[in-house]
Amino acid sequence: MAGLLAFAPSLAHAQVDGGDAVDSGDTAFVLGMALLALALILPGIILHHGGRLRAKAFAATATEVGAIAAIVTLAWVAVGYTLGFGNVTSGWLGSGNAWMLLDLANVRGSSAVPETAFVLLQLGFAVLAATLLTGAWAERGNIAWIVPFAGLWSLVVYAPLAHWIRGGGWLETRLGTVDFGGALVVHGCVGISALVITLLMGRRARLTGADGPHGSAPGLALAGTGMVWAALLALTAGATLAASDDAATALINAQVAAAAGALTWLLADTLASGKAHPFSLARGALAGLIAASAAANAIAPGTAMLAGLAGALVGWIAARLIRASGIDDAVDLVAVHGFGGLAGAMLAAPLIAGTLGGTGYAPGMGPLRQVIAQAMGVGVVVAWSAIGTAIVALMVAMIVPMRISEAAEIDGADQANHGVSSRDCE
Repeated sequence: MAGLLAFAPSLAHAQVDGGDAVDSGDTAFVLGMALLALALILPGIILHHGGRLRAKAFAATATEVGAIAAIVTLAWVAVGYTLGFGNVTSGWLGSGNAWMLLDLANVRGSSAVPETAFVLLQLGFAVLAATLLTGAWAERGNIAWIVPFAGLWSLVVYAPLAHWIRGGGWLETRLGTVDFGGALVVHGCVGISALVITLLMGRRARLTGADGPHGSAPGLALAGTGMVWAALLALTAGATLAASDDAATALINAQVAAAAGALTWLLADTLASGKAHPFSLARGALAGLIAASAAANAIAPGTAMLAGLAGALVGWIAARLIRASGIDDAVDLVAVHGFGGLAGAMLAAPLIAGTLGGTGYAPGMGPLRQVIAQAMGVGVVVAWSAIGTAIVALMVAMIVPMRISEAAEIDGADQANHGVSSRDCE
């Protein structure tokens, strides 16, 4: 109880004590980017996912996104942040100094931003990762399983990866793995986790080709894509922790990559099917942006275009193969986020080279060592995400079923989980 009562004073204490100077401009910038991302993530994912699913699961998707955002916020403040970004000790997990945010530094690392602002920014990444997973159990997930799973997943799967690659852990400091904007930690992790969940749950009931790739509301899905696009831009810029040229560079590169990816996927689908489907634009934009986010602060705009093109092309091929295999990747989480993120992480190795206009390699690193570091990061993310997700999913499933019954699913997740349906609004 004493720790809980000390929570608010400790935050104030962390901001005013210590000799490190806080820059108000940088702080306002990071807070603004974090708030913008958090404001856009929820409606963006609700519309993006909901518009791509059958109408009788729209309210279920919205409720799941909101509930996950709530449970992950509490879990992140209580334990998640200190696991991911607490003081570095062994390089495997952050120390317990920041549980309930009780012991935060005046500023984060070498930045001029209070650690409290950094906490909020990283909360945005954590909420994004967990809420994206709603597409993995689309139309068939049991809300009683979803909420505890998401909270535990953010602590068991996401937080350790965040520490290893972005929080001063062993992959970042010992091997030199680069992941500036979350291509590996967020998107690669989400894609692999979604694949595991999809395989454990099985396909949706009475799924047809029309239900799968097309959904019920393409316009709403595109509107949601725009919000998620903007949220990713905000998180990418905020990751620089400064209102600086680096932030502008990261924003430009991410936007350029998204544009290149959108046109690449749209063109590929048009050539393959003769139709320029709205979802093609959505998939490509996100895949391109995700691919470039791995090193958005360290590459040139020209190579950002290449990253966006490659990320979208890899995602497009993956989506076709996944669909042909019978895996029910309802909103293309595996293809867009998983393959797009992992491809982007590998592309970062050559694209940050100074000869290609990038910022160059860190001291002691070179093209080959960077490729090895990135490959190790990809391997660890794939293995940890797959194993951790399976363990957490099955543990929670021992208490409550993962999915609703087939009869309830046919009636609609809106009605089965929440007692509402589209008919109520007529």
